[in-house]
This record gives sequence, C-alpha cells and structure tokens, in this order.
Amino acid sequence: MMERLFTNALLPDGSAADLAVSGGRFIEISPRLPGERAAETIDLEGRLVVPGFVDGHIHLDKSFFGETWQPHRPAASLRERLAVEKAMLADVRPVTVRADVLIGQAASLGTVAMRSHVDVDATTGLSHLHAVMAAREKWRGRMDIELVAFPQAGILTCPGTADVLDAAIREGAEVIGGIDPLGMDGDSEGHLGVVFGIAERRGARIDIHLHEAGEGGIRQILRIAERTRALGMAGRVVISHAYALGDVPDDLVDSTARALADAGVAIMTNAPGDRAFPPILRLRAAGVRVFAGNDNIRDAWWPYGNGDMLQRAMLIGYRSGFHTDAHLEIALAMATTEAAAAIGREGHGLLPGARADFVAIRAPNAAAAVAAPPTERLVVRNGISSDPAAAI
Repeated sequence: MMERLFTNALLPDGSAADLAVSGGRFIEISPRLPGERAAETIDLEGRLVVPGFVDGHIHLDKSFFGETWQPHRPAASLRERLAVEKAMLADVRPVTVRADVLIGQAASLGTVAMRSHVDVDATTGLSHLHAVMAAREKWRGRMDIELVAFPQAGILTCPGTADVLDAAIREGAEVIGGIDPLGMDGDSEGHLGVVFGIAERRGARIDIHLHEAGEGGIRQILRIAERTRALGMAGRVVISHAYALGDVPDDLVDSTARALADAGVAIMTNAPGDRAFPPILRLRAAGVRVFAGNDNIRDAWWPYGNGDMLQRAMLIGYRSGFHTDAHLEIALAMATTEAAAAIGREGHGLLPGARADFVAIRAPNAAAAVAAPPTERLVVRNGISSDPAAAI
C-alpha cells in the first residue's frame, strides 16, 4: 500500500506520470498508477512537477527581506562596503528574525534546502552563526540548511579569525569558507593553508568566495584545485563566483576546467547582473559541476532578490544566452539536482528512492517554466503538501 498517490502530473520533459510516495520517498513514477493501492490520492490537474529547489549560496544573516525598504548606499571599495553593511545591519531587526523571514519566503517558493554563508570573524565572533543556527532549528524538518563559516573580512588581515573559524566548525557549521586569498589577505598560500587545514582537521567541506579577476583569479582557482586534489577532497570543495573564468580566453578556460574536473571542484554562479561570470556550458563539457544560488538578497550589497530559485534559473539562462529546451533544462538542474549534489544532499530528484520533495506548477515542461517562471506553486515536502509561509 502506498501512502499517497499524486496523479495527472507532467514530468520535466512534458510527459504524463503519476507519482507514488511512501515513507516520504518516491516509490514509483509511472503513467497511470492504480489509485486503489493508495491511502490518499491527490490530483495535480496537469501541473508540471520539478524537484524541490536548492539554493546553493545564500546569506541569511545579511538580508533586509521583510524589513522596511533600505535604499542602497554606494561604496567605493570592498572595505567601505563592509563598513556600510555594518552600519545598516545595526538599524534592523536581529539576525534570527530576519533569517527566519527569508527562510519562510524561500520555502513558500519551493526551496527545500540551502547553503548559507554566515559572517564569522574575530570582531563578530560566532554571534551571527548562533543566530542563524536558532533560525535553522525552527525550520528543522521543513528546510535543510547547511552553514558556511564565512570570513568576509579576511583571515590573515583580521587576527584571531582562524581560531574563530575553527570554533565555528566545532559548534555546528559544516563548511569552512574563504574569500579572495590574494585580494583580501595578500597571501594566497597562507589563506588557503588555514582554510584547507581546518577542513582537513575537522572533516569539513570548503566553499570559497573568489571575486579575483583575470589571470590572477585563474591562478587562485588552480591553487584551490591543486590543494583539493592533493588532499583527496574531490566533491567536497566549491569555488563560489569564480569571475575570472568569464574574463579569460577560451583556451585558458578549457585548461582550467580540466584542472577543476580532475580535482572534483564545483563552481557556483548566480549570474550577477553587471559582471562576466563562468561559461556554464563550456565548464560542464569538461566535466565540471556548475550550480546556482541566489547569493545576496535585498541587503547592503544590492537591492535585488526575492529568494526564488526558479527565477534565478531564468536569470542564469537569460544571461547565458540559453535558448534551446536542453539548455533551459540545464539552468533548472543548476537550481535543483546539481545544487543538491554540490552541497552533498543525497537522494534529490524525481526518481524512485529519492525524497518526495517537489514543486508543482502550471507549465507544459521544464523549459517553459524556466523561460517564464509561474508564480502559483504547490510545494510538497516528504510527500506532504504544505504552505510554509503560514508557519512564519
């Protein structure tokens, strides 16, 4: 006996199917399953079903989502931007409250898991981490949240941060972060030595923000790939943004992609609006996993965003020049199955044995949903339909 049968669904390719669920997982996905075997039947009325969205890169501690509108304040440098951010955050509600609101927004739009970078340094200490952990606890069972200890102010230039990062992993963060090893700290080997050292000692994953441009940024990517390969950390290291891959000639992209694929390093991109970014198809052709995240949402860095990963997939496709159905489907995969795999979330997708986490929307196929994201959505988590926004 199956616990629940979802009938009259469309799969991402537009074909019809029913979805049988038991124990919170798919047990069968096939056309015209016998309804008499189900304890409960739910008619999806021809809606498209896609895997639950996974936000591979978000900053829950920074967002002003749910606050009164915060006009953007210009800044001339990264250090000035950090000072502006600190001032703006002092005038809004506590981190736990703001994180809770943003989690609820993302959940209502179909996100079922996310990786959140949280500021951790010698000045902030673990206060942001503990606050986001409190918000995470409230959403346990409804949203899976993996936390990155993120040294936004640098490591070596902010004495004591290395010890705070180590403490963050001990206290519940699963991932050790980094940022612009040369541009921020002026010492690539020293910065990466701390990051990889903590990861190796604590068994943590790694996710490094890399904004450094051009061939200098490529050198940082290669250093990260080499350390990953040498330590046998394939599948456990991510480079977020990796703007340099959008700056250099194709031959340098290709050789760098081979190094990334050989080391098992993934690339996260949110297709930022005013910056070149990694060529997704070229990297994928070389065997590099590329996935998506929203990054900052309505904070001191930029005023955009609403937590919608389907909209993010559309923006990625738009900026990448994705026109064919196959390419639009790649954009969706970056916001679902590819993101899940990159952050280590197992059993994600529309297949027997996977978690029954999916979003039902009115569209004829996945390509159409990415091209024009529908706003009406039925979110199903562990095979149970819910309205996450009502829990806020």
